[in-house]
Amino acid sequence: MHTNMKVTLLLVGRTSDARIAALMADYEKRLGHYLSFEMQVIPELKNTKSMSEPQQKQAEGTLIMKAIPQNAYVVLFDEHGKEVRSLELAEWLNAKMSSLGVPIVFVIGGPYGFSEEVYTRSNAKLSLSKLTFSHQMVRLIALEQLYRAMTILHGEPYHHE
Repeated sequence: MHTNMKVTLLLVGRTSDARIAALMADYEKRLGHYLSFEMQVIPELKNTKSMSEPQQKQAEGTLIMKAIPQNAYVVLFDEHGKEVRSLELAEWLNAKMSSLGVPIVFVIGGPYGFSEEVYTRSNAKLSLSKLTFSHQMVRLIALEQLYRAMTILHGEPYHHE
């Protein structure tokens, strides 16, 4: 269906919890059955103790901007983004993959969110929930929802209404 579509999940900082990292690797592999998918990790900043929140956001923003391909459609997972149900996410993703013809890059920022530069560059913002999740868990939830979307689009029994 969309096997030639390139989708990237861009993360700031490595996943330090080995159990979450293992589950993420499993979803990354599963997603590879449906589309050209990769996780890309931007190394975490050094010496953040000496940086203010805005400085840290700005420095991470610069690294995020460097990692985003020029022609990419950029989607931020952001607490202020649009809330969608899993079925709506699947339909939205299908529409984007069918019409865009450019790579889609989903971005999960650092603990303080995104810099203005990243917000300005983004094409869409999605919220995973009104609940607050740990920074490590958000990665797993995002991957699971992308996988769920692909199974919905392929009519597979993974998702139940």
